[in-house]
Amino acid sequence: MQTLMKSDLHLKGCNKKYEGKVREVYHVDGDTLVMVATDRLSAFDVVMPKGIPFKGQILNQIAAHMLEATADIVPNWLMAVPDPNVAIGKACEPLKVEMVIRGYLAGHAAREYAAGKRVLCGASMPEGLRENDAFPAPIITPATKAEQGDHDEDITPDELVARGVVTAAEYAQLEQYTRALFARGTKMAAKQGLILVDTKYEFGKDKDGNIILIDEIHTPDSSRYFYAEGYEARQLKGEPQRQLSKEFVRRWLIEHDFQGQPGQKLPHMSDEYLLSVSERYIELYEHITGKAFVKADVNDVVARMQQNLANYFNF
Repeated sequence: MQTLMKSDLHLKGCNKKYEGKVREVYHVDGDTLVMVATDRLSAFDVVMPKGIPFKGQILNQIAAHMLEATADIVPNWLMAVPDPNVAIGKACEPLKVEMVIRGYLAGHAAREYAAGKRVLCGASMPEGLRENDAFPAPIITPATKAEQGDHDEDITPDELVARGVVTAAEYAQLEQYTRALFARGTKMAAKQGLILVDTKYEFGKDKDGNIILIDEIHTPDSSRYFYAEGYEARQLKGEPQRQLSKEFVRRWLIEHDFQGQPGQKLPHMSDEYLLSVSERYIELYEHITGKAFVKADVNDVVARMQQNLANYFNF
């Protein structure tokens, strides 16, 4: 299987490179970002040793589709998509908070609820809910990076302000944007027969101090989707929901005794399993965008990206 695990691009004017769990970001001429979506897979804050075919292309193209569809709600960083795996946009100073919004009791929230918690990041979760039930109204549960390590840390809005991560006015703006984006994403998903269960948004400030939407939105790495058809029947029967997200990978890892804890060993992922994950990602792409997925040429992805970027920047 040919997957993009590392980009190693040579870009004129590049003065800095950042490697995240999935994306690699090149800073060009100070105010432009070249963001490469690799095929790496991260779960429980651990990068898996093998990539998922076409995952980077899928994430990049869904994110571009969604950023274009929400640009009327909040300004965003995206300027161009010169290659299936590459997005180019405005550099900005990231705000050190992930705005997580949840319409349903699923994933991390469900695990916390099962452990007895009824307040998450300052947001109340009513009694009597079953896993995957809808909340009366979406709740926002912010997260930030823990001071020790790379794990995400639940945090309340008041704590964010007290720590100086954002001002009270900035948080109010972030919450307004988050709810509006989630409402738009929910509407777009419904048209495609899907339920947007939960998602996260990241924001930054441009050189003029304006808050803008950055990174990816409404992708299977940042969001969870259920199929709308059969949702109610499955809830009544207490059956798991059919979903399109990274959660099925997390559950597979949990079943194989891995949750990213010290001393735990990563289970072996066969090529067959990795291809099945790729098929799930393609399925999500086609469902959420309403477009047929066209696989890019993967004979030499780095050379392809290099050429497309040379054409874009004219060097």
